[in-house]
Amino acid sequence: QVQLVESGGGSVQAGGSLRLSCAASRYTVSRYCMGWFRQAPGKEREGVATLDSEGTATYADSVKGRFTISKDNAKNTLYLQLNSLKPEDTAMYYCAASNRRTSACYTSFTLYAYGGQGTQVTVSS
Repeated sequence: QVQLVESGGGSVQAGGSLRLSCAASRYTVSRYCMGWFRQAPGKEREGVATLDSEGTATYADSVKGRFTISKDNAKNTLYLQLNSLKPEDTAMYYCAASNRRTSACYTSFTLYAYGGQGTQVTVSS
């Protein structure tokens, strides 16, 4: 079955950087939309960034200019570069993958066919 495995999370101070990876198995990252989502304690899961099959990225307003979503087709891996981290970025980060072509990438995690188990990002002030 399809597996998405996130890694790269950790604890950093405000202003620091991390790069999250989402390695896919039995799934081709170049084929359909993929996205990154996050969930902080006591809050709903929210969209962070999406990337469609053409390479067009969208970002939540809260991360624009600081986070960058990308993929490496040869490694079959999705990435999220997190720069200028803030304490409010603290959350569990999840990647998600679609299994069909859509006119636009979904912004809700529940609409994706596949999701990973998450990697924790903690930002201290």
